[in-house]
Order: sequence, then C-alpha cells, then structure tokens
Amino acid sequence: MNSSLINPDDTWLLWGFMAGWAAVSIYLEQKYKWASKVTGAIIALIGAMVLVNFNIIPSAAPAYDAVWTYVVPLAIPLLLFQANLRKIWNESGKMLGIFLISSIGTVVGAFVAYATLQDFVPNAAKLAGVETGSYTGGGVNFAALSAKLELPGELGASAIVADNLLMALYFFVLIIMPSLAFFRKKFYTPYVDELEKNKSSDNENTVADYWKRKDISLKDIAFAAGSAFVLVAVSFKLAEVIDGAIPSGEDVGFFLNVMNGLLGDGYLMLTTLTVLAVTIFSKFFENIHGAQELGTYLIYIFFVVIGVPASLPLLIQNAPILVLFMGIIIFFNMLITFTFGRIFKFSLEEMILASNANAGGPTTAAAFAIAKGWTKLIAPIMLVGTLGYVIGNYLGSMVYYLIQ
Repeated sequence: MNSSLINPDDTWLLWGFMAGWAAVSIYLEQKYKWASKVTGAIIALIGAMVLVNFNIIPSAAPAYDAVWTYVVPLAIPLLLFQANLRKIWNESGKMLGIFLISSIGTVVGAFVAYATLQDFVPNAAKLAGVETGSYTGGGVNFAALSAKLELPGELGASAIVADNLLMALYFFVLIIMPSLAFFRKKFYTPYVDELEKNKSSDNENTVADYWKRKDISLKDIAFAAGSAFVLVAVSFKLAEVIDGAIPSGEDVGFFLNVMNGLLGDGYLMLTTLTVLAVTIFSKFFENIHGAQELGTYLIYIFFVVIGVPASLPLLIQNAPILVLFMGIIIFFNMLITFTFGRIFKFSLEEMILASNANAGGPTTAAAFAIAKGWTKLIAPIMLVGTLGYVIGNYLGSMVYYLIQ
C-alpha cells in the first residue's frame, strides 16, 4: 500500500527529480505569466504532491531528510550575503523605519491569530512562529523556521498553499491601492505623482536591465559555496556547545530556557554569525556574484520536498482554516503599517513596499517597485527586505517561545 514506483533508497533518482523539478519551476515562473502568478514555489510543491499521491515517488526517503539537514542551512547564508547592516542603515534609513513598523504588525497578528484559532489549527504555536518569520522575510524564513520548529510535513505543505493563495490576493490589493481615490486623498504619493507627470517612462527597459544576467566566475562559485559551508559548520557547532552549557527544561526557569533557545539554536546562530561576517567583511561578500541565485535555487528544492508528505484530501481540508489564520496576520500587518505610516508621514509607496517585503520578501517587493516604475525605491527596499531574512528568524522564534 505504501509502495511507490521509485523506492526510498533510489537516492540518485530522487535527487534527480528534486533538483530537476526545482529548475523547471524556476523556468516556468520566469517564462510564463500564468506561472509567475501561481509562483514557482507552488509549482514546485504541486509537482511533488501529484507524484506522491499517484505513488510515483515515496512519501519518505533519506534524500528528503538530506534537504532539511544540509540544503536549507546552506541556503540561509547564501541569501544573507547582502545583509550588511551598515549599508542598510546608511542607504535605507527611512525605509527601514516603516519596514520595522510593518514587522511589528506581523508579530501582533501572529499573537491574535493564535489566540483566536489555537483550538482549530493543529500545531498552532509552531505555525504562528513559522508564519511570523515568513511574513517578515518571505519563503527563506519559512524554510528555516519549519526546520527549526519541526513543523509537520502535512501542515507545512498546506501552509505553503494557503500562504501563496493569500499572498496573491494581498498583492492584488497592494497593486490597486495607488489607483484608488481614497488612498490618494489620505496618503502622500510622490512617486505616483512623478510618474503621472512624466508619462514617457520606460518601465520595460528598467525591468530588463534590473534582472539582466550577471557576471559570475569560478572564484564566485567557490567563495559562495565555501563561505556558506564554513558559516554553517561553525554556527551549528557553536550552537551545540552553547546548548550543552546553558541548561534548559522545566526546572531552570523562563530566562535560561529562552537563552538556550536563542543562543543554542543552530539556525539563529547561523543568522547571527552570517550577518556579523557580512557586516565586518562587507567588501569580500559584496563582491561574490551569484550567491543569491544559488541560495534561491536551494530554497526551491526545499519547496519540492515540502510537497512530498501532502495528501490531497488533507490539503483541501486544512487550507481554508490556514488561510484564515494567515489572513489575520496579514490584516494586522496592513493595519499597523498604514496607520502608523500615515502618523509618521511615510509615503503610500513606501508603506506598500514595506508591507510587500514583509509578506513576500525583498525580491517580490523589488519586482513590485520595478513594475510600478518606482525606480528610486528599488535599491532601498531590496536592502531593507534582506534584513527581513535576519529579524524574521528571531521574531518567529520569539513568538513561538512566548506562546509556549
């Protein structure tokens, strides 16, 4: 009954599927408009889910475990090589303010969602932590916190589907906001006003130029991969030592448990050491080309694996309540972002991009800015959104520990 066409021990065949389907998902997302709307993450997940439900590939295998053990940790530092805190502060100070306000909205929403739906959502505490991270930095944080908090595979697959469905709806809301009279009257819109004065803007050339092919050498690949391996190795070993040195459990009290959870956790230590290294040795890391692309590809392999344990009936059963759970988080993110953004006189465009970067990560926010023609905000939101990769892991862990 549990047999599949490809056996769990057929490691190379399973790796061929995971790596190959991740590549196909990226190709489809970048090639076709329908696929970009569905998102590559969902395409990656659905491909695995279909093959599992038709007993083509197994629902559990050592190859899948290797993705959680090795691929996800390696993706994190690669995607943090641009997280130079000094540069973010110096070049994006104003955008940083509204981004942090927006992330507070995510945290508030997570607590409200948990308090409201904890009796209806399985593993609600873990989901609140994972989605706090996801709605502060995007899919990278979802991967890291899913591994850290050991989110069950069935729930993870349903959460990815619900997450992407909600994101599609929310991004549609953000897209139409600048064109609605209510928001134009209530909020300051300098970038929209400038575009309307200069109708001859060539957004298509801006898009093509921004996403053009990058130069990359063997040295770039070596430095990117080598640095990621070293950072993961040092971080996980250091966290292991600290975990053994700081006691935890019911007998030691709240403070020591929190310190053990923060300092003794490999993923948080990895985030901390990577950001410190990138900030201190900024020239070295900023000159490595291709690290973000390589890290993103590894995350897509994770999205394939997330779809493996998903059964279609359970997916359909869980998705609606999860959409509601995540919808509460997004509602409070939006409410706090636009309320306090107006109080502190941020522009509507800055608020939209900050909320977008929280919900979908820096790449979706940069793509949004490009599509809208807000060229002056592309670099700031990319920098600030990258910070979401960092603080999302901490905020997600904090929410989970406080709930626990």
